Amino acid sequence: MDGEDTNRFAVGGRRRRSAALAEAGAGGVRYRSATYSRNVFRIVPHQPLVAVTATTKIVGGLPRVRVNAAYTRALAAAGMIPVVVPPLDGGFAEIVARVDGLLLTGGEDVDPSRYGATRHAATEDPHGTRDSSEIALILAAHAARLPTLAICRGLQVANVALGGTLVQDIPSERPSSIGHSRSDARTQRVHEVGIAEGSLLASAIGARAITANSSHHQAVDRIASGLAVTATAPDGIIEGAEWTGDDGWWMLGVQWHPEELIDTPEPWDRALFAAFRTQLTAVPAHR
Repeated sequence: MDGEDTNRFAVGGRRRRSAALAEAGAGGVRYRSATYSRNVFRIVPHQPLVAVTATTKIVGGLPRVRVNAAYTRALAAAGMIPVVVPPLDGGFAEIVARVDGLLLTGGEDVDPSRYGATRHAATEDPHGTRDSSEIALILAAHAARLPTLAICRGLQVANVALGGTLVQDIPSERPSSIGHSRSDARTQRVHEVGIAEGSLLASAIGARAITANSSHHQAVDRIASGLAVTATAPDGIIEGAEWTGDDGWWMLGVQWHPEELIDTPEPWDRALFAAFRTQLTAVPAHR
């Protein structure tokens, strides 16, 4: 914004063109008339900033920060600006203070030692720095009541951060006719999901019975205190949970990947991201 504005301002029944001065303010940008003694303000809502968790991986012999573009695309499509946050050793309260929301993404298995379990043979190698970084971000987000959307691993690590446990390998621990590890069909709806009546998730999705994709071999087991199960697959695997404490924190998690389904005819996943954005604009900006 260069300070010049060609919008017309109505003053005393007259409309005239004027220069405007831009002022940053909570919730948007204020434009002040430079030619009138009595200021006229127009509020332009800001696009919310969302911290998006990422991982690191050696690519071409160098460590790279990585996050699937589907997450950032889905946020942008819903009117949010993604800010990618790599695994870090600190600064979590500062990150939370500077963004309007937190998106916890999918990825590696969470280290079972973090929820007091012995590692299963099928558990993949954890990313210790990512685990500790995301657990710290979740606790900081809770303390600040920062709206949080958790996807796949995001739901799992949130459950662990808040005191819950995980199923380390669905095929061996919870055998079922449903194939939950369908990474070959990330943009396809492969099984049903039932959603609890009256839940935040039902309100966000706009339905109580949907179909979803599925790309995971782990799942929430014992739900953490303060969380409630709000969605399940037909075989009982937990597909959704949300915060039910009385402290006002909006935190919602799903086991499927809604970011991969925003282009399908069904509106459910687009509606989920829209509901998340509504939470970010319903409270004053943290910045």
